[in-house]
Amino acid sequence: MGGISRERDISIESGRCVADALKQAGVNVVVADVKPDKLDILEDNSIDVFFIALHGRWGEDGTLQEILESKGLVYTFSPPQASRLAFDKWESKKYFTAAGVPTPDAILFDPSKDTEIEDRIRQFGERYVIKPLHEGSTIGISIADSPAEAVTAAKKCAAEFGDCMIEEFVPGKEITVGVLGKDALPILEIRARGGFYDYQAKYLDDKTEYLFDTIDNPTLAARIQKSAIDCFNSLGCRGAARVDFIIGDEDIPYVLEINTIPGMTNHSLLPKAAAKVGISMSRLCLRIVEMAIADAAIHKATVRLRHGDSVSSTIAPSPSPRRVRRR
Repeated sequence: MGGISRERDISIESGRCVADALKQAGVNVVVADVKPDKLDILEDNSIDVFFIALHGRWGEDGTLQEILESKGLVYTFSPPQASRLAFDKWESKKYFTAAGVPTPDAILFDPSKDTEIEDRIRQFGERYVIKPLHEGSTIGISIADSPAEAVTAAKKCAAEFGDCMIEEFVPGKEITVGVLGKDALPILEIRARGGFYDYQAKYLDDKTEYLFDTIDNPTLAARIQKSAIDCFNSLGCRGAARVDFIIGDEDIPYVLEINTIPGMTNHSLLPKAAAKVGISMSRLCLRIVEMAIADAAIHKATVRLRHGDSVSSTIAPSPSPRRVRRR
């Protein structure tokens, strides 16, 4: 847990909640606040699984996952490539589109082409969303009401966060779908008091509402859950994730992004969705650990096969680990 991103405080809270949940499940847990220059814990050979509770840059963007892979360590959530793709809002759009899941129109921002960009985004409508390509928790996101305002906001965003995009504003119902293994969890609607689910609404405003069973059309609900799974699979994600959507006009669900290391506090959306189907926080965290162990076993067997070694055709999930490092 911890890390170096702007989401460090949330990461620490997620880490503490997961550690408590795993301890309640009978797992021996060691907690570590890690950073690029503080990775001694990776040398602890008594640890069976590293449970990643890092949000944002370095911890969620594939960098840490690459380090863990290079050391042959077992860790939770998605592998390096899937993590990199999911953390890049522009690149992930390409994969979502290829998977047949609608996503709002967008354009990469180039500060040298103000007039051209204004002309191009007019076709998006009258409102626009400006997003950094590589941030989470809606950090740096803003909404503009004209092309000129959008360009101005994008310049400010680029100056502070680096590469950014201007996206079509799709009015509608904001929802999120947790994915656990191969299954989509119940759809959760988010109603922010100010109409925009930003950092304030996520973590500071106690009037933000989280509602289940608000989609009456079973066909639409099934389509949304299938779209979540399709997005998850299109990037090569594993373990668990959370996929965010907007339901626009004509009941079209537009995917916004996928979070490969979703918040894991007691109030976070993935644990809420799991609880809806009777999965406690302890059981959720244990399931994620068990899937990491099983995935690692399959990966090792695949590597051995590529090198011509003989392995059993049946790989059973490993038992619960004796020690889990919460990172």
